[in-house]
Amino acid sequence: MDPVTGLSLGRIAIGVGSIVAPARTSRLFGLHPAANPQLPYFARMFGVREIAIGALTLMAKGDVRRTLVTAGVAVDAGDAATGAMGLARKDFPLLAGGMLVVAALGAAATGAAALGSGDA
Repeated sequence: MDPVTGLSLGRIAIGVGSIVAPARTSRLFGLHPAANPQLPYFARMFGVREIAIGALTLMAKGDVRRTLVTAGVAVDAGDAATGAMGLARKDFPLLAGGMLVVAALGAAATGAAALGSGDA
């Protein structure tokens, strides 16, 4: 499986989990939905975004696919940056924040590598 397809399928899986079971998915990332009753709403919004980017990227070809991968890299880099800000502000536990930042950086790096190698 090429990296863009893997990344897209991962986005869709996380998105579905975030919509269907937002509290459980949030807990997988070390977040505490009981302490923040608004978290499921934001998890579902995140899920919709992930499904849209993943599905559109899977369906796209050529320049459109490359553009969607570029957008995904930008979104993932933004997620990493906001996670780092949250860590600095101590908005969530260190382990949870670290998992969020590492996951976002991994996705951004995978997309960037695919762009650089011509796989996108």
